[in-house]
Amino acid sequence: MADTVKEITIKDTKVPVVFEEGKFIPIVSLQLVFTNAGHLSETKDGLADMSSKLFNEGTKKDGSVGFAEKLDAHAVDISAHVGRESFVFEVSSLKSEFPYAVERLRELLKDPNYTQKALEQVKRQKIGWLTQKKSDFDYIAATKLREELFKGTPLGRPYDGTVKSVKSVTLDDIENFISSHLGYDNAIVVIGGDLSLEDAEKYTHEILPLLPKVKREQIKYFTASDKKETVITPEDTQQAYIYFGAPFNYSYKEKDQYKAKIAEYLLGGAGFGSRLMEEIRVKRGLTYGAYAMLRRTKYASYLSGYLQTKLSTQDEAKKLVQKVVDDFVSKGITAEELEAAKKFLVGSEPLRTETLSQRLNRAYNEFYYGRPLGFSKEQLKKIETVTLDEMNDFITSHKELSELSFSIVTKK
Repeated sequence: MADTVKEITIKDTKVPVVFEEGKFIPIVSLQLVFTNAGHLSETKDGLADMSSKLFNEGTKKDGSVGFAEKLDAHAVDISAHVGRESFVFEVSSLKSEFPYAVERLRELLKDPNYTQKALEQVKRQKIGWLTQKKSDFDYIAATKLREELFKGTPLGRPYDGTVKSVKSVTLDDIENFISSHLGYDNAIVVIGGDLSLEDAEKYTHEILPLLPKVKREQIKYFTASDKKETVITPEDTQQAYIYFGAPFNYSYKEKDQYKAKIAEYLLGGAGFGSRLMEEIRVKRGLTYGAYAMLRRTKYASYLSGYLQTKLSTQDEAKKLVQKVVDDFVSKGITAEELEAAKKFLVGSEPLRTETLSQRLNRAYNEFYYGRPLGFSKEQLKKIETVTLDEMNDFITSHKELSELSFSIVTKK
């Protein structure tokens, strides 16, 4: 069965179920996605992530070890994680064990491990992770860039948390976050594998009524800075970590996403086929790799990219990034570049839909961004037929991509 989206009624709310049947292997995969319940919704830095990690500590009754043993005995995997926008539970098992997996998920939702012991374990893990990140110069450069691009907004905050903010989190904070953000009315169910749509609906009816009704809010939109700032962070490093970003005045709602996809591929997403890699590595040997992405989400649309280089070539590499982007948006691309992008993007399509999880993820994204199912396939057809003039009109209309800000971690 092809991808399907069906709305089912839970209490007073229609809940979307994204479904795909796949009988090649006897497994079932379920994701419960809670919208507007991720990093950007937290009241303390790191709170959303810590809330998800508490669910990975099992139930109050069984504890982390006892609950894990229950899952292991039936080869069931249940985990929780957060992104910027969403809070997600993932459940997977063999088809024969899936009713048991759903029962364990119900158990976890009804009896989270709200104990001081579990909280302290989550804090130790988080503080250990943050301590490691103090010497992760890619992480530092990326975080500083985001702070600069989105200064004064939730997107510019250290939403992974700081040691201070993590220590301040209480059980009440976590309970309040979970009870106010994980509701049946802000859930999207993504389910697929060796089961029928009727089975998928049945499991949804077993799980979601356990949850409360929450206050649903619109995701706020944040605009990236065009001030062309450079932030230097001195560290004990042997090379320079250069991260860069700029506004991209383009909405996820636009119908010609394929043009942004081609532009991204040729500017910095293609590896050795991209402008950044060609100019900075191939021609000048300043780096092993240089990359850039055109991010198009509900909360922001912007360019971001990165590279590493020797300390002695830091300034040269920074100037070259600016020049490559300037040339790209002023002159556009060549016919040869467009042809190469078409061949790769169309030719590699089967690799992006090989697995059940890939197909479910694509169907979910099409639904989440308000696109019809099959939107990606239609975009692929448009990639095949787009002309050089159409692409260059698109690229040269986005001069704002040249408004680059930089975050550089370099030697003290």
